[in-house]
Amino acid sequence: MRLLNLLQKYSFLLGLFLVAVFTLADTRGITTGAGLWLKEHHGPDCVIVLIFFLSGLALDISTIRAGLSDIRGTLAALLLIFIVAPLLTLPFSFFQPDNGILIGLFLVAVMPTTLSSGVVMTGSSGGNMAHALLITIVANSLAVVTIPLTLSLLLTITGDSRAIEIDQLPIIIKIATLILLPLVTGIILRRKLQSTLRPFLPYTVICSQVGILTMVWMALCRGRITILANLDAVFPVLTIVFLFHLALVLMGLLLTRILGIKKGHRESVIFMGARKPCPFPLFSRFPSFPNSAWLWSSA
Repeated sequence: MRLLNLLQKYSFLLGLFLVAVFTLADTRGITTGAGLWLKEHHGPDCVIVLIFFLSGLALDISTIRAGLSDIRGTLAALLLIFIVAPLLTLPFSFFQPDNGILIGLFLVAVMPTTLSSGVVMTGSSGGNMAHALLITIVANSLAVVTIPLTLSLLLTITGDSRAIEIDQLPIIIKIATLILLPLVTGIILRRKLQSTLRPFLPYTVICSQVGILTMVWMALCRGRITILANLDAVFPVLTIVFLFHLALVLMGLLLTRILGIKKGHRESVIFMGARKPCPFPLFSRFPSFPNSAWLWSSA
């Protein structure tokens, strides 16, 4: 019974581990072929739409009001995402890691918060999902301005003086279609069909977690070849990944403590502030970045 309780408590982490192991060990392409096909046929977009639709179903009016009014928490999360995260990369540059790994670290650090996994983790930990959703929308909207500026400054450390440009319109359309539309649809359906949907609401978090595992699987399928081709760089990359995110989480804990943000509100600040997406779309605009930078994003 105790083992079963532990498995239930850490089922999401166990799922992440199993997805990574089975995907990387799939030498025959049994699962990776399907993952690559889904990745190339809008699989991640469909999963994101489903997750935000389920998030809309899971929200009640009191949660939405509390989330939208948490201005202090929102500013704290944005501070972590856009100021603290880039600054935390500077100590790593003093150790002079591989140039590609350092560029990969810079790319991840300047990204806004994730579109979906941070929201799911916030809900699973008892935090305010509405506040996490608000942070997602605001951070990804601001990123079209912050990424070119911050990334250009960080790249000067490596001697790279290229100008960074991002097409803003596709990002705005993505936020509207993948986040706002399914989210609002879910909220409306909950209000209209609350009694009918009530028995299914407890399962929305589980379905969202399965969606996150599916997205991780598709990302690993795409990055599998790069990871296996650069095994010598896996350990230093994983070490930097761990230390960077640990430092970001600790800064989140410290910031929420300083600002007096209590339990129930601090979860969204910490998870959204410390969760960074893989910058594959940005990489596609800069194909000259080295393989070790790709490996960083795959990790």
